[in-house]
Amino acid sequence: MDGELRAGDWVEVKSLGEILSTLDDRGRLQALPFMPEMVKSCGRRFRVASRADKVCDTIERSGSRRLPGTVFLEGLRCDGAAHGGCQAECLLFWKDAWLRKVEDGQTAAPPATPPAPAEVERLTRETEVEIEQDGKKERVFRCQATEMTAASVHLRTWDPRPYLREVRSGNVGLRRFLRVMPRAMVTEVLHKLGLRPNGPVRGTREASSPPEPRLGLVPGEWVRVKSEEEIARTLNAEGLHKGLWFDWEMVPFCGKVFRVRKRVTRLIHEPTGRMLEMKSDCVVLEDTICSGDHSRARWFCPRAILPYWRECWLERAPEVTEQARSAG
Repeated sequence: MDGELRAGDWVEVKSLGEILSTLDDRGRLQALPFMPEMVKSCGRRFRVASRADKVCDTIERSGSRRLPGTVFLEGLRCDGAAHGGCQAECLLFWKDAWLRKVEDGQTAAPPATPPAPAEVERLTRETEVEIEQDGKKERVFRCQATEMTAASVHLRTWDPRPYLREVRSGNVGLRRFLRVMPRAMVTEVLHKLGLRPNGPVRGTREASSPPEPRLGLVPGEWVRVKSEEEIARTLNAEGLHKGLWFDWEMVPFCGKVFRVRKRVTRLIHEPTGRMLEMKSDCVVLEDTICSGDHSRARWFCPRAILPYWRECWLERAPEVTEQARSAG
C-alpha cells in the first residue's frame, strides 16, 4: 500500500484537462466514468474520506467489491444534474490518477481555470445512451454506480485480507474493527446455517391490509423513527413495503429523532440504468447513513448510502420542532 492515498490525506483535484488525458474515448479510466457532476471540483482541495477497497455491490448483490486505485473525498456526493435529476446522492468515486496529494490541506489552492465547453460536452454525451432491449430501443443513463461492476473486482466474504486492508488503509479504526468483526463472524455463520433472515424484522402486513395514512412530510420537519415492532406491521412477509426494503442498517435508528432531508421522487435503477419514478412516498433523513457495520457480506462498506424511508415508518416529533423554533 506504499504510495497509496490514505484516509485523512489532503488532495487537490487535477484540472479537467489533466483528467481528460487519463480517460478513454468513453470518458472512463479503468471502466470508471469521470462524470460532469465532478467538473466543479477540479482545482479544489479536499480530504480523503476513505479508500474504495471494500464497497457493497448494489447491482449483482454479490457482497463486496474493490475498485483499485480509487478513493472517496469528504462531502462530495453526486447531485444528479447531468443524470436526469437522480436524487440518490451517491458518494463520488475518485481515481488516484485524478488527484494530487498536498501536504498542507489548509493552504488555499490556486484558482482553477474554467473548463472549455467542448471538454464538458465530451463527458456529457456519455451520461445517457441508447441501447436495444427486447427488440426495442431505449435511452438509459450511465454513471459510476451503473458501471461499478465493470470497474471493480469481486471480494470473497471469507477472505481475511480485505478486512485487514481496511485497517491498514485508515478506513477503519482498531476499536471499530474489534467491535464489528465478532458480529460479522457470527452473522456469516448463522447465514450459512440458514438461521439468519434476510431482513431484520418479519413483516405481518397482508395484501388486503388498508393503506397507511400519509404524513406529507417536507424537508426540515422533525420525525421519530418507529420501533421495529411498529415497522414490522407495515411490511409483507419478505420485509418489503411497496417494493422498498427495511434494511439491517436502518435498525440502529429506530426510536431516534431526525430531520427530514428531502423527498425522493427520481432514482436511477443501477442494474439497468433506467430512471425510476417513485410512485409511493419516500424520504431521506439527515444524519442517517448506511454504516456497513450490520449488513451481511457488506462489512465496513464506506459508500455511506442514504437509506430511503417510507412515511409509515416515521411519526412526527412536534416537541423537537418547537425546540428548534424557540432556539432560532
